[in-house]
Amino acid sequence: MEQQRATLAEIARAAGVSIPTVSKVLNGRPDVAAGTRQRVQLMLDERGYTARGTARQASRAGLIDLVLRDLGSPWAMQIIDGVEELAYQAGFGVVVSAVHGRHRSRPDRRWTEQLAARRCDGVLLVLSDISTDQRGQLDELGIPVVIIDPAGQPPADIPSVGATNWAGGVAASEHLLGLGHRRIAVIGGPPAVPCSRARVDGYRAALDAAGQRVAAGYVRTGDFTAPSGYRETHALLDLTRPPTAVFACSDEMALGAYEALYERGLRVPDDMSVVGFDDLDAARWAVPPLTTVRQPLTEMAAMATRMLLSLVGGEELGSHRIELATPLVVRHSTRAL
Repeated sequence: MEQQRATLAEIARAAGVSIPTVSKVLNGRPDVAAGTRQRVQLMLDERGYTARGTARQASRAGLIDLVLRDLGSPWAMQIIDGVEELAYQAGFGVVVSAVHGRHRSRPDRRWTEQLAARRCDGVLLVLSDISTDQRGQLDELGIPVVIIDPAGQPPADIPSVGATNWAGGVAASEHLLGLGHRRIAVIGGPPAVPCSRARVDGYRAALDAAGQRVAAGYVRTGDFTAPSGYRETHALLDLTRPPTAVFACSDEMALGAYEALYERGLRVPDDMSVVGFDDLDAARWAVPPLTTVRQPLTEMAAMATRMLLSLVGGEELGSHRIELATPLVVRHSTRAL
């Protein structure tokens, strides 16, 4: 019977070091003490550990590519923070790039060519995907991919890390229902984006469970940006029976709602309660501080980076689909009727 292949975690425990330290030794990084390197190498040799793709990795530059849909968004920095810290600990540099073109969901052909030229070790995609041809090219190059917050349904063999968007939508809506609100509107993101649909579906499920009908005109469509939240809140206020509360499916749209209410001479939460989604830094410092659903962006990025480093090190993943919890953070933008 073939002996089961040791994992990086087992090697790390046996050597009394961290997984990133083992990864550094495997990748020939210089910032490991000689004694530690010798101990780790001894454990690797004893267990007959050879990382998959070692020959290919030897010619690479120790880089991870991080591709985001929008570098200008506030959540981009939280993602970058989560990736960069772990990558640094493991001895990898991070190349950050954006998908060019507002309505594009994947990098163009030149990106794959540049990826090969800089001998990248792995790729993290955020709210984006890759074409079948691009995936084939990466497979040929031996470059693993992990997706953070998938924009669509990722292929079964590409690992991903997301958040419990549906449960977050339920929690936001149940909070408003618990405060006595019955005229509750929602401003969703693009319907084609699964996380947006899940948040709106959570809103509908919560209202349905409470026996509340979704009023005509109460489901609005934005694009996760403040201007769209501003625009759709004005549309809600123009209704014959405006809502008393709104669940905006991103903090940026919630802050756009703040501005629209201010322009109408209305106050949050006295005239309308507002709930966001993300828990960006700006949510704490808004006036009043925003009640929101926390999307653990930094933790999602860190988890995805751990998965990618495991793949780079030749390990098999225990799970290809991970979702992190989205707790409600209650502040001062909501009140009881």
